[in-house]
Amino acid sequence: MSSAPLPPSPYEAPGFYDRAIAEGRHRAIVGGRWDETGRVQMGLLRDHGLHSHHHLLDIGAGALRLGCKAIPYLCPGHYWATDASREILLAGYERELVEVPPAQRPDPAQLIGDPGFDFPGVSDAITHAICFAVFPHLAPGYLDRALTSLRRFPALELFAFTVFLAPEEAAGAPYRQADGVVTHPGKPPWHRPEAEVRTVAEGLGWQLTRDDRMLPRGQVLFLARRG
Repeated sequence: MSSAPLPPSPYEAPGFYDRAIAEGRHRAIVGGRWDETGRVQMGLLRDHGLHSHHHLLDIGAGALRLGCKAIPYLCPGHYWATDASREILLAGYERELVEVPPAQRPDPAQLIGDPGFDFPGVSDAITHAICFAVFPHLAPGYLDRALTSLRRFPALELFAFTVFLAPEEAAGAPYRQADGVVTHPGKPPWHRPEAEVRTVAEGLGWQLTRDDRMLPRGQVLFLARRG
């Protein structure tokens, strides 16, 4: 896929992952609230139709906060994960799946380093994808690229993702979310107006619905399905 370069993620700073993994902070650098957030992710996927026979792509999976819950639930081999750092994926594989029987664990080749949201080598069998608490850390173009790249998966039924929103009239300045987090139009944590998110998605062939459940730090969950 040809697309314009995007600004680097703050997570791509030299040595960021190496230091965190060496210091045993593989959980902390993916945002904390490890068990709570993993349960939220698993719950929303099941609420929106994920069953054990489906194939899940966990985008920005980090140290497998969702993976350690989704892998035992899914049929063997049905979990795929991408992240800007393959090292953090492998740290999660080694440290967070110790209670998962070896036969249930994914092939490490299904844990893919992918800073550009191009999903190289991911199975065409993917039916569900999720990108949770990732886009708030990245410039808006990353969501646009993910929505474009995901069009290539013929079996994809649902893409669930979270963003921070700000009212149209306030989106050009820092905005205090309901739980106190201050988001920004030009630096992390990023926000966008809802109308802009919808326009981008619809222009790329997706229909969006909004799930207004309470999520950590006031993020908003959108569900994208093919238009």
